[in-house]
Amino acid sequence: MKSLGEFTRAFDQHHLALFRFAYRLTGSAADAEDIVQECFVALLRAGCAFDERRTPLRTYLFGAVRNQALKRYRAREEAAAELETAPDLRSPERELLRAEMESTVARAVLGLPDTQREVLVLAHYEQMPLAEIAEVLGIEVGAVKSRLQRARGALREMLAEYQERMP
Repeated sequence: MKSLGEFTRAFDQHHLALFRFAYRLTGSAADAEDIVQECFVALLRAGCAFDERRTPLRTYLFGAVRNQALKRYRAREEAAAELETAPDLRSPERELLRAEMESTVARAVLGLPDTQREVLVLAHYEQMPLAEIAEVLGIEVGAVKSRLQRARGALREMLAEYQERMP
């Protein structure tokens, strides 16, 4: 980063999308906040690997978030990520059902293999174009399409029982 103003603009522009991505990869708001913070602090360090001539800042940051999330996941493989939502007993029935559905889908997404989960999150939740996903992950667009198709199929299977119970 060339200046503090440029850094601040980059943070304002990208931090929310990066947080959402990190959260959906980890299932933890605290981990997501730490990951995004680590990625932006790394931009300020001497010897930062970011080179605006090689890749757009957005692509670099999404790749950095992905790498940090994978590091955390590998460090705690045995610890299952749990959702941090507490039930709101005052909610109407519809809100409870919505929350249950969100929780079920979030657990299903977290249950996907890493390679499928990250593609699904970038494509579905971040609405990132397939070519940009391929660049972030360092794979071919065809591989992105294949992983996305497998992720959607796996989710369909995981959630089929839940769908059958819906009125």
